[in-house]
Amino acid sequence: MQIHADGAQVRRWRDSRGWSQEHLAEVAGIGLRTVQRIENGEKAARESVMALAAAFGVDVAALTVDTEAQAAKAEQTGKAKEIAALRLSVLIHLAGYLFGMLVFAGIGLGMGDASIMKWPTIWWTVGMAGHGLILAVVELVTRQQPRQA
Repeated sequence: MQIHADGAQVRRWRDSRGWSQEHLAEVAGIGLRTVQRIENGEKAARESVMALAAAFGVDVAALTVDTEAQAAKAEQTGKAKEIAALRLSVLIHLAGYLFGMLVFAGIGLGMGDASIMKWPTIWWTVGMAGHGLILAVVELVTRQQPRQA
């Protein structure tokens, strides 16, 4: 059975002890090429990972990578970035909306008829409200989803 060991962790522990890959292979009783493959992030036999864990004096779980947890974390990070981008888009839209309303007011006052810009104001307000509503719904749904460990 193949196990995906945390190659970066193996390398850090090896470096912190001042061991070469050859020395680690000798201490663990495994081949040098196996140590190199593990440090490069490739899968290894369960026995090889157990031998490395014994050489470092740690539990095997400390050397293994939980791919499901990493995938869940990556998905959560991706969702957080998407929400941040949506927030930014709403803020940019809001800034443009406020500036536009000032321009519309100036046009209306300049022409002597404030109602001339009524329909553009109404429709832009509807668009701004819709954009804000989308953000509110997305944030509400995201908060109500169960967190994955």
